[in-house]
Amino acid sequence: MEASVFREMAAVQGKHWWFVARGRILAAVIGKLSLSPESKILEIGCGTGGNLAMLSGFGQLSAMEYDAHAREIAEELDICDIEAGGLPEPVPFDNGQFDLVCLLDVLEHIENDDDALARIGQLLGPTGRLLVTVPAYSWLWSAHDVAHHHHRRYTAELLRDKAQHANLVVDKLCYFNTLLFPLIALARAIGKVSKRTGGSDAAMPSPLINYLLKAIFSLERYVITRVRLPFGTSVMAVLSKAPLSKAT
Repeated sequence: MEASVFREMAAVQGKHWWFVARGRILAAVIGKLSLSPESKILEIGCGTGGNLAMLSGFGQLSAMEYDAHAREIAEELDICDIEAGGLPEPVPFDNGQFDLVCLLDVLEHIENDDDALARIGQLLGPTGRLLVTVPAYSWLWSAHDVAHHHHRRYTAELLRDKAQHANLVVDKLCYFNTLLFPLIALARAIGKVSKRTGGSDAAMPSPLINYLLKAIFSLERYVITRVRLPFGTSVMAVLSKAPLSKAT
């Protein structure tokens, strides 16, 4: 991503409605994974570190980030060690090391997402899980995707196919950011009609609008672990390693 986008993210990630509410939803999902304080967790593509504080509450956290500028900002938070690395390579960690790997709105930035998922599978321990979030629906493509250097957006079916191609088992697959979906879809449609060509969706709205959007989006943390949301602006998957076939 562009350096200006990283700076914008760092400035708002602790208060912007999308970052805050998404963090609450992710925490609810991770809380159901039966991790222990000794569990080894890795965030790949940690960016400017907006998820690190939340993830550190679930186990022993490590992180990896490709962009040197983003990595420098994240290191200033002093939450965990952050290694330089990218997908599919270089990955500065041993295979079979992690109980949970988090890839949070990162896969869409990687040109070869198939090899990236397969490489992450190698990092998982025997009972390890991979938590993935990606933006949904190619028809929602906008100037935001361009500014963030996305290669694609996904459907749940596409993410399932790519996970299975990487020899990963789908334990959970759903959409989220469902409650605000009509509003966001309308905003994207207006952007296309007006031929908006630049910018990111991370700009801070007014305090009142930010509060309302955060409150509405955050409500999904109470249902996402119980029901499969059928549509939304993002897709979430919890994946695990396929069991080794027994020799006959």
